[in-house]
Amino acid sequence: MRKIVMTDSDFGSCEFEEKMVTAAGISFSGYDSKEGRTPEELIEHLHGADGAITSYGKYTSQVFEACPNLKVVCKTGTGVDNIDVEAATKNGTAVCNVVGYGTEVVSDHAIALALSIIRRIPELDSDLRRGIWDYQRRRPLGQVRGRTFGVVGMGNIGRAVAEKAKGLGFHVIAWDRRGQPGRFTPEGIPFVTFDELLRTSDVVSFHTALTQDTTHMLDAQNIKSMKHDAIVINTSRGAVIDVDAVASALADGLLWGAGIDVFPTEPLPESALIRKAPNAVLTPHAAYWSEESGVELQTRCTQNAIDVVLGKEPEDCVNPEALPAAFAK
Repeated sequence: MRKIVMTDSDFGSCEFEEKMVTAAGISFSGYDSKEGRTPEELIEHLHGADGAITSYGKYTSQVFEACPNLKVVCKTGTGVDNIDVEAATKNGTAVCNVVGYGTEVVSDHAIALALSIIRRIPELDSDLRRGIWDYQRRRPLGQVRGRTFGVVGMGNIGRAVAEKAKGLGFHVIAWDRRGQPGRFTPEGIPFVTFDELLRTSDVVSFHTALTQDTTHMLDAQNIKSMKHDAIVINTSRGAVIDVDAVASALADGLLWGAGIDVFPTEPLPESALIRKAPNAVLTPHAAYWSEESGVELQTRCTQNAIDVVLGKEPEDCVNPEALPAAFAK
């Protein structure tokens, strides 16, 4: 009998996926822990599996070599940097993700982080709960109009952030590896160079995939070119920015604030510098989740796994060239 394994889960339960898989006539095994994500543990979990669902499991070439019959690995998210796609393709294993499920909620979260910092809401709330009725001690307090919002990466989420920021009254500019400076997006947002975006933006919000080229796009060196009252937002991937460099810049007064939802190491270690940095609003990789987006994410991810195991083309596939080999298994 065909079998799908949820090798690790970020949701606390595998019941949702199990109902869908078994209803399709496929056997299911699930591990609802955040543990069990090393290659060795994954190999143990995947014994006899045709398909896999994962949140953060490290699907290395070692895993694919040990699982020659694996038809598909489905990621409960958009980024697949935890999966060796080249090794999967070589193994005839399709890699599926869920494109666009979090566009609205992640863009909401990015905007919320920016506004929280501009209006100093966390600090004001904390003061009030301690009996301090004095907004003056939390100045400067800012406003939207008159500020420039720079969007780094104009994929689905970046475009949604740009649209919402523009609607609020920000002047919006964008950088994208495919965008030519001097030209405009279909929405009328100007493309600029990355250097210009850093120099001129009051808010810089990152919405790009993690690749070798985008690792530490923002670092200690180019932070120096930013305005000292600029705000950094990251809801993309933790390593896209050098979080320690941002923490140091906040401590030294080289930046006004930072709103960060994703980190190079998760959960965030107690020793992380950003935990003690001033004017930093931190959330625990929560931007992708709303009750609405969660249902869509789990449904589409599980359906991708079911489809490939049953020999059907999935909705989202990172390496469609691997599908013929996957179907032949």
